Amino acid sequence: MNFLAHIYLSGDDDQLKIGNFVADGIHGKPHDFPIGVQKGIVLHRAIDSYTDAHPIFRQGTKRLHANYHHYAGVIMDIFYDHFLAKNWSRYSNIPLQDFAAAFYKLLYDNYDILPERSKGMIPHMTQHNWLVTYAGVEGIARTLTQMDQRTKNASNMRHSVKELKEYYDVFESEFTAFFEEIQLFVKDKINTL
Repeated sequence: MNFLAHIYLSGDDDQLKIGNFVADGIHGKPHDFPIGVQKGIVLHRAIDSYTDAHPIFRQGTKRLHANYHHYAGVIMDIFYDHFLAKNWSRYSNIPLQDFAAAFYKLLYDNYDILPERSKGMIPHMTQHNWLVTYAGVEGIARTLTQMDQRTKNASNMRHSVKELKEYYDVFESEFTAFFEEIQLFVKDKINTL
């Protein structure tokens, strides 16, 4: 799961959303954050573990592994955000543009508690409206290219749009089945935080 899915799966809890968003940049125990944000970080880690071990997700990564090796999971996370954004109206009554705008505002309203890594990302995220652009294959291609550049083009992630297009219906079907299951998992997990 990438940014959009993590934020969406946090439900209506703003602190969970923030924690779920910043979690990748936090190592160890997140004691320096408000309790709600700490719970969001824990939730993010649980979502990642569940996703990485799930048979449907692993089936998708196998399609990518030969060309992208250990980056296959990262690519699948981005593909899944694409399918969530593309099919957003199935999952939310709030238009994606409005959901994204509210989340960007939430980040700016809580700027002081964000880690430096997240603070550095926000201007790019909001200027290019990442969460909304995920809905188009062009937006995903741009995201994959940017990520590839961060690996000095060693990952070749920018080329994975080819597999996205080739197996588009299969990936989308897998996402739909997987997302039903992860929503139930997250609902239970939130109740235990």
